[in-house]
Amino acid sequence: MTKRIGTPRTKTRHIFSVPKNMKGKLTISKFIQKLSPGDKVVLKASPGVQKGLYHHRFHGRTGSVVGSIKNYYEVKIRDRNKFKTLLINPVHLVKIKVVENGTKNN
Repeated sequence: MTKRIGTPRTKTRHIFSVPKNMKGKLTISKFIQKLSPGDKVVLKASPGVQKGLYHHRFHGRTGSVVGSIKNYYEVKIRDRNKFKTLLINPVHLVKIKVVENGTKNN
């Protein structure tokens, strides 16, 4: 069996990069946003904060908030045919507004 080389951040140079016009300090509202269980969220990494970051395989996935532990949220996502629960910092989550006809709006 081969030895694994690297960390979970390998090959993420372009995945976690931010466009030039969005660089700079993060707003404080991203850190203190409140989410309730059942809210739909998109996993969108904020590369300025490394704490509470998920594996790059889950970048761009949609999930639902299950609960919270201290400052982190438990997000349930579907990975092929399994459901997985991730602990994620609220900086890396974007809430989705669901309209009554079922379409998603950010």
